[in-house]
Amino acid sequence: MGQEVILIVIVVAFAAFMFYNSRKRKKQQSELADKMVPGAKVMLSFGLYGTLLSVNDEKVTADVEIAPGTVVTVHRQTLSRVVDDNASDIETTATPEDEPAAPKPVAELNGEPIYGERIEPTDADADAAKRKTED
Repeated sequence: MGQEVILIVIVVAFAAFMFYNSRKRKKQQSELADKMVPGAKVMLSFGLYGTLLSVNDEKVTADVEIAPGTVVTVHRQTLSRVVDDNASDIETTATPEDEPAAPKPVAELNGEPIYGERIEPTDADADAAKRKTED
């Protein structure tokens, strides 16, 4: 009896979660459709930015100007979002000039070369290379 109740609760929770996600997705799509008006700055799903010129609902296409005088016709689903001029899509990151210089680590490798360090070939290396070419 206890296992059956737990199973029913899990199924009901899963169905409620799916219903909630569906409503949330529809709300986001309707908000995006309201913002997709001619003249809006948009980003396409493949990272191309441009200005939306027109949307054709019958053919499910949109005309986007990506440069002055350059208009591309794309499928409406490629319009991924409206870009806000006030908000920046680029995350600000600290530049090396902003961060204090950290001391360079000193590697003590008992005579071993540091990764990326060039070393002079020794006689043993030359003999090994000669043997490989003779084989």
